[in-house]
Amino acid sequence: TSGDSGLQSLYYNRSHTGRFVWKRYDVIDKTFSEVLDTMVEHFPDQYAFKYTTLDYTRTYSEFRRDVDKVAAALISLGVKPGYHVAIWATNIPQWFLTFWATVKIGAVLVTVNTAYKLHEAEYLLRQSDTHTLVMIDSCKDSNYKEIMETLCPELRDLAPGKPLHSAKLPFLKNIVTVGFKMDGCLDWDGMMSRADSVPAAEVRRRAAEVRPDDVCNMQYTSGTTGFPKGVMLTHRNIVNNGKIIGDRMDLSTADRMMVQVPMFHCFGMTSIMTHGGTLCPMPYFSPKSSLACITDEHITCFNGVPTMFIAMFAHEDFKKTDFSHVRTGIMAGANCPPELMRRAAAEMNMTEIVSVYGQTESSPGCTMGEVGEDIDHRVETVGSAFPGVECKIIDPETGEDLPDGENGEFVARGYNIMKGYYKMPHATASTIDKDGWLHTGDICCRTSDGYYKVTGRLKDMIIRGGENLYPREIEEFYLGHDKVRDVQVVGVPDKRYGEEACAFIILKDGCESDENEMREYGNRFMARHKVPRYFVFVKKFPMNAAGKILKYKMRDDAVAMLGL
Repeated sequence: TSGDSGLQSLYYNRSHTGRFVWKRYDVIDKTFSEVLDTMVEHFPDQYAFKYTTLDYTRTYSEFRRDVDKVAAALISLGVKPGYHVAIWATNIPQWFLTFWATVKIGAVLVTVNTAYKLHEAEYLLRQSDTHTLVMIDSCKDSNYKEIMETLCPELRDLAPGKPLHSAKLPFLKNIVTVGFKMDGCLDWDGMMSRADSVPAAEVRRRAAEVRPDDVCNMQYTSGTTGFPKGVMLTHRNIVNNGKIIGDRMDLSTADRMMVQVPMFHCFGMTSIMTHGGTLCPMPYFSPKSSLACITDEHITCFNGVPTMFIAMFAHEDFKKTDFSHVRTGIMAGANCPPELMRRAAAEMNMTEIVSVYGQTESSPGCTMGEVGEDIDHRVETVGSAFPGVECKIIDPETGEDLPDGENGEFVARGYNIMKGYYKMPHATASTIDKDGWLHTGDICCRTSDGYYKVTGRLKDMIIRGGENLYPREIEEFYLGHDKVRDVQVVGVPDKRYGEEACAFIILKDGCESDENEMREYGNRFMARHKVPRYFVFVKKFPMNAAGKILKYKMRDDAVAMLGL
C-alpha cells in the first residue's frame, strides 16, 4: 500500500498488477457520487469507460465532468430529490450518464426493461410516478416512439422544453429522446444545452445532501404472478453489493470488464466502478461483437447468463478469439449448469469463474463464490454468504431453521435487502418478515462447509404423493440427454398422487424423440418417482418481456392439453 500525498492507502490485487481503495469485505458508508469522487481522487486518468462500437471513451475525471453536466440539465428540467427519472434504452453512454447524474442529485433512477411493450410501459411509468423519461426510439420489436406517442397524444401540440400534462401519465413532465426527434420532446443535446443555466455549486450542494440510505434505484421485478413490483434499492444496497462482488472477484485498476448484460439489471456496473477498473459496455448483446471486444480490449472479466455463453461458444469467431487476458466472470441467472461453467473455465480461460445467487430484492447478490476457491466449490454451488449478510435455510411451513443438507426456503437479511416495494406495503410485508428476513421463495440447501446449492422454486416444487420433487433437479438431468436442447418441468394435478410432473421439452435441431424414449431414459438413470408422468414436445416456452419463463402459464397449458 502507498501513503503518498495524504490520500488513503491503497490495496493491491492478488497478482500485484492493480490497486483498489477500500479494504476487502468492509461495508462502506458511501453514496454513488462519493464513490465516483473517490475514484477521481485516486485514479483520475484511468479509463472509466471505453466503448468499442460507439464513440465514447472517458477517464474517471472526464466521466465525472459529463455526469455533472447531465445532473445540471436534469435540475433545469425540474427534477428534485426523490423524484423518479426513468431510462428506457440499451447500454448506451446516456444510460450510465442518466444513472449517475440522477442519483447524484438525490433522485431515483427507474430502470425500464428494453423488451417492454405498450401494456407494460404504461403500467410501469404510471405505477412508478415517473417525472422524466430518457429514451431511445426502439429496440428489436419494441417501438418506444410509437408507444409514447400512443400513451401521450398531448405531445403533438407541446413546445419542446415545456412540461407535459398527460391524462394517462399525470406525473410525467419531460421526455428526452436520444438519437431521434419526437414532437413535444427535447432531444439529448437540447436537454444538455440547458445545463449552463444551473450553477455547478447547486449540483454539489444537492450531492452533499444525499445519504447512503436514500433510495437511488427502482427496478421492476418481472413478477411471474401478478403485476411487476418496483423494488426500492438504496445507495448502500447497491454500492456495497457491487463492492463485495468486486472483492470476491479480486477486481482492481488492472481489470477491464465487458458489459454485455442489459444494464436494467444493474448487474456488474458497480463492482468494477468501486474498484477503479474500466467498463467496456456493449449496447446490446451480440456474440460477434462480444468476442471481438474480448480480443481487442484485452478483457479480463465479463458476466453473462448461460444463454450468452452458449451463443459465444457456438459462434464461428470463437476459435479465433484471444482469451489470454480473461481471468474471471460471473455466470448467473437461473439454472447455471456446472458443465457450462467448467467449459468457460477451460475454453475461455475464465479459470476464476464464479457464480452469484440472489434476486432483485437483495440488490442482487446474497451468496457468491470467491476466485481463490477450488473449481468444484465455484461451479457446483452458488458460493457462501456475502460478508455482512446473514443467510439461512428454513422450513417454509413452520419457519424453523433447518440443519445443513436439508432443502428449505432460503432467507437473508443484511445491508443488501431492499427498502420495500414502491407503494405496495402488503407485498413488502409478505416478502420481508418482522425480523427483517427476506423470504426468497427459492429452495436451497446449505452444505456442511457453509456453501449453498439452489434446488428449485418454492412455487415450483411438486409434491407427488408426499414426495417433494424439485423441477430443477429433473431439468438438469434431462439436459444431459443428447437430443434435448432445453427442458422445463411443472407440476400438474393428479387424482391419485395429488400432483405429477410434466416435462416440456425442446429438442435439438433435426432430432426426433417421443415420450417413451424420454421415460425410458429417466427410468434408467433416476429414481422412478422423479420421472415425469407426462412429456410434451414444444418449439418454445412461454416467456414474459424480461425473458423469464412463465411456469404458471405452462402449468395451465399442460392442464388444457392433457385434459386434466
